[in-house]
Amino acid sequence: MAFLRGRSEDESMAGNEATGAASTPVSPASSPASLSAFIDQGSEFEGKLTFKDTVRIDGVFRGEITSQNTLIVGETGEILATVRSRSVLVSGTVTGDIFASDRLVLHKTARVEGDVEAGTIAIEEGAVINGKITMGGSRPSANLAAVQGGRPPA
Repeated sequence: MAFLRGRSEDESMAGNEATGAASTPVSPASSPASLSAFIDQGSEFEGKLTFKDTVRIDGVFRGEITSQNTLIVGETGEILATVRSRSVLVSGTVTGDIFASDRLVLHKTARVEGDVEAGTIAIEEGAVINGKITMGGSRPSANLAAVQGGRPPA
């Protein structure tokens, strides 16, 4: 497990190589400019996690996650929690509901068991999602109207 504060991920990984510590590569598609925390493979946490910046989880987390920015679930990450964040990028497993106010990205190795609500959703081929999906919030659209017979009235 590593907690990184104010360092880019590249700097942190370079530091791990210099000390001989094992590091987990980050996929380029989900690589943020910097992480405020990194829960590495082999680590397990339980409780409530609240953060303002970007956090990557490659270990196991049980409980509740609330973020004002981005949560990244790595390929080895296993989340058993309700997740509330602006952006959620999943390559691992999430069991629980996800509320992403901006976007949810499910990479090909992602597995989600729970309901999802997001502004936008991107799902790569191979990703698995079992649950209800709601996009754009739960507000009804005022611009849509039922059309009898499939044609607008003359």
